Amino acid sequence: MPTTVPTDVTPELARENAVFRKVVRRIVPFLMLCYVVSYLDRVNVGFAKLQMSSDLGFSEAAYGLGAGLFFIGYFLFEVPSNLLMQRVGARTWIARIMISWGVVSAAFVFVTNEATFYVLRFLLGAAEAGFYPGVILYCTYWFPSRRRARVIALFMSAIPVAGIFGNPLSGWIMDVFHGVGGWDGWQWLFLVEAVPALVIGVITMFWLDNGVREAKWLTDDEKSVVERAVAADAAQHTVHGRALDAFRDGKVWLMCLIYFCFVMGQYALTFWMPTFVESTGIKGALAIGVLSAIPYVAALIAMNLFGFSADKRRERRWHLVVPSLMGAVGFSMAASWTGSTVLSLVALSIAAAGVLTCAPLFWSLPTSFLGGTAAAAGLAVINSVGNLAGFVSPYMIGALKDSTGSTAIPMYVLALALVVGAAAVLTTKKSVVNR
Repeated sequence: MPTTVPTDVTPELARENAVFRKVVRRIVPFLMLCYVVSYLDRVNVGFAKLQMSSDLGFSEAAYGLGAGLFFIGYFLFEVPSNLLMQRVGARTWIARIMISWGVVSAAFVFVTNEATFYVLRFLLGAAEAGFYPGVILYCTYWFPSRRRARVIALFMSAIPVAGIFGNPLSGWIMDVFHGVGGWDGWQWLFLVEAVPALVIGVITMFWLDNGVREAKWLTDDEKSVVERAVAADAAQHTVHGRALDAFRDGKVWLMCLIYFCFVMGQYALTFWMPTFVESTGIKGALAIGVLSAIPYVAALIAMNLFGFSADKRRERRWHLVVPSLMGAVGFSMAASWTGSTVLSLVALSIAAAGVLTCAPLFWSLPTSFLGGTAAAAGLAVINSVGNLAGFVSPYMIGALKDSTGSTAIPMYVLALALVVGAAAVLTTKKSVVNR
């Protein structure tokens, strides 16, 4: 049975709560903003596809391959990037990541053929590698395990926020700017949405601190409160002395399998949502963008409710199993209801609420047992291997859509992957992860 947090709040705990609320207010909204921009630049290719594929003659499989090649670059450079962040500091490294991905994202205006598309998608993945696991690692510097699921859920709310605001914005840019200056709408999309990454990358150098001791916005007493909580939590971790030790830990590879299954569903939604909505008969990029935002509203609500509940009850496994099965049900329903816009949006909303909730809650599992030097490598390995599903998922959907003319079969494959992920979660020891 799930355990609950005692309702009695001591003066010491009240003081600690107040300090961590201050830390959350300073760090989390800014990291969310960074991730909104990151995610928008990563997946706006899904909207660009509505015009770009026909303009450049891309097949569904060619688009899926290009979308997925992002994750090959991401995979190859993820671990080195996270280890370098530990060496040079989070502030400088996260700023470098944002500026470099902004430059590469803007370069998509020059895509003229499949080869250029493939190269730039690979380079975008290489540029962005390390951002997400770097932020997860950064959160371990500031928050103990018992507070981390809620914080990570808040941070990852950036994904549905990017969908809620980014999808209508992307549709609006493509409709309004189409033909301006002789450029197509999809070219303006890449250019306009690259600018925030460059601006925020510069701001990062002045806003983030590499660690608690550098935080001038905390008093010495507040710094001690944070450091004691994090140190006490770290003492319970499986501490590895070297980065290579993470590769020998069987639990790390189990985490890779679980995350791979969840990412399959996540990127199926983010890369193909506009196409799914268009297939129900909706015309116009702006209309598609507005309707595509609806499932992300459901996801935003679900992921924060589940994150709050997981921390309150200190229960991690079933708080992952339930949303993953929700995602499987949603994809299965979407496979059967392709003829109705309303029913399709209901199904996609259930799927989005499920799969997007899995991602933030998942990270409470590996951060509950990884510690020491290997934490940077372990988190990066899990994220990079898991994100290979970001290559498999869009390419699989595109190839099956080309060969069958239907999205039903890939939807069922995605549902099966989520069921496998749920089963794998239940193999973890609750005594290790329920903290």
